[in-house]
Amino acid sequence: MCGITGIFAPPDSPLEILRAQCRAMTAPLAHRGPDDSGIFADEHAGIALGHRRLSILELSPLGHQPMRSVTGRYVLSYNGEIYNHLELRAELEPLGQGFRGNSDTETMLAAIEQWGLPGALKRFVGMFAFALWDAHEHSLHLVRDRLGIKPLYYGRAGRTFVFGSELGALRAHPEFDCHFNLDALALYFRYGYIPAPYSVYIGARKLEPGSILTLRGPGLEPDITSYWDVRDIWRCGPDTTFPGDIDSAADELERLLLQSVRRRMLSDVPLGAFLSGGVDSSTVVALMQAQSSRPIKTFCIGFADADFDESAHARAVARHLGCEHTEMHLDAQQLLDEIPAASRLWDEPFADVSLVPTLLLSRMARQHVTVSLSGDGGDELFSGYDRYFTAAAMHWPSAPAALRPLASSLARVLPASSLPLLGSLPWKLHWRTELLAAHTLAERYRFLISVSRKPASFIPGAAEPRTRMLAEGIAATDIFQALSGMDLVQYLPDDILTKLDRASMAVGLEGRVPLLDHQVVEFAASLPTALKVQNGVGKQVLRRILHRHVPPELVERPKMGFGMPVGRWLRGELREWCAALLDPARIRAQGLLDADMVTRIWNEHAQGKANRQHEVWALVMLQSWLEAQGYEQKEGRT
Repeated sequence: MCGITGIFAPPDSPLEILRAQCRAMTAPLAHRGPDDSGIFADEHAGIALGHRRLSILELSPLGHQPMRSVTGRYVLSYNGEIYNHLELRAELEPLGQGFRGNSDTETMLAAIEQWGLPGALKRFVGMFAFALWDAHEHSLHLVRDRLGIKPLYYGRAGRTFVFGSELGALRAHPEFDCHFNLDALALYFRYGYIPAPYSVYIGARKLEPGSILTLRGPGLEPDITSYWDVRDIWRCGPDTTFPGDIDSAADELERLLLQSVRRRMLSDVPLGAFLSGGVDSSTVVALMQAQSSRPIKTFCIGFADADFDESAHARAVARHLGCEHTEMHLDAQQLLDEIPAASRLWDEPFADVSLVPTLLLSRMARQHVTVSLSGDGGDELFSGYDRYFTAAAMHWPSAPAALRPLASSLARVLPASSLPLLGSLPWKLHWRTELLAAHTLAERYRFLISVSRKPASFIPGAAEPRTRMLAEGIAATDIFQALSGMDLVQYLPDDILTKLDRASMAVGLEGRVPLLDHQVVEFAASLPTALKVQNGVGKQVLRRILHRHVPPELVERPKMGFGMPVGRWLRGELREWCAALLDPARIRAQGLLDADMVTRIWNEHAQGKANRQHEVWALVMLQSWLEAQGYEQKEGRT
């Protein structure tokens, strides 16, 4: 795993300036690649590519990047892993392609030489974000993997096009516009993260999953095309629906997962796995152990609060499978100690409550291994989230349109903040009428997952833009398929995978996600909901596989998720820290947030008048991030 960056400047830019700017942009990515660094620059073309390397395959200098193809046509700076690269080599060698080393980077270049970029992408199995310079066509291609496992940002810095694995690389260019995108901050208060293609800065955007950006000159507009779109994959119709029963589905899924896990166990360095004891991570570890002659190293985070602690379950699964298990327990003080460091590592404000546990878990794992597999993606692929069942129970597709304005008016009769004082019935009525007022399934789902239902009101002058989840929706056969499709489009890449990438890369750990092999995703899309959801419980086909390896009593329990008792901590152990960050004088001096609204929300939560933990956590994580980034008060930039 690595970090990439680069610039495309006007032709005949001085070589020393190209190299100096690219070197400055590469330096902030050192944590992503502590083993090696490199720069390619061509002053006549105005191109420079930078790279920081974490050596996983081909540990010798033969894996150095940026790497030039044998013919000299292509130069590649690449972050990720191609898990089927040995299989591709077996295809390429009879076609005349030769290799000097054993890196997947060299395999990628040969594949692109042989089949062209689109043809090679169809064959790549893995996670990746890369920059490809085509010297013959004088064009730059930026490519992101199908599911968005690896990040890639791009933007303008004066007359220069810039890109990088993290926003810190773009910020290092002296002409990059660091003013905040206020509309993107409104999205942050909606979701707790900023969805693609937006970023926290006016001058940068995220390349969306499954996309190719092509730029034929630094002053031209980029052309962005899709080579794989999860929305197309998720449009499951009668001709593509899996025809068998749950046992035959489990057989095929287990075959695909065994292959996916086996490919992701390919490494020249030690590897292990995150294990919570839940269905997803337990399945991954079980399939790893089934294909290993040595005990798999597993890692788990626990909490003193029993309502959030899964460590005993993870320990039991590890013991049954014969794994070498390591765990640590987290309290509020450890959380508080880690937040400043976590805020510096995230290049945007990020309010997922599990970000610090994920960082600590990654740090613990890195003491033992360099690669760790995880179970991310199982809830999205196999309908595991509780909110899917809530949304299904509250789904009124036939509600007359005439009732929606009435419901909306009723929801405004009493402010939501006052309803907890009146008991549960008014609160439930308000909640249901607000939900009924939504016009589409996507809007209802957004209501359920919102941090704040009026996010733009936090940021004077902001307007919440529509995201791909709302603007385009998901065509699906039923509500579970539609909701999981929405999460695959937005929540998975922009929250879950972002969290995994930043936390693991911060400590030089490569995170791999075998459930998100695109062949597994395509098969999951073909499964009817009846094979995923039965008797109000999701992930049925995945459970069927797991029960072949682990007794049901070890893994069958209510879903917990990887969270923390944040609501209680904000009123207790973290209260003083929160009060300092949300001090009204401080908020007013910054000039970014509505100080009166912030004070009201904090007081309601701190005094126990309402549960505003999600909004308060988003506020304090933004404030902590601003502090870590050296925010200049009332300047609107960092």
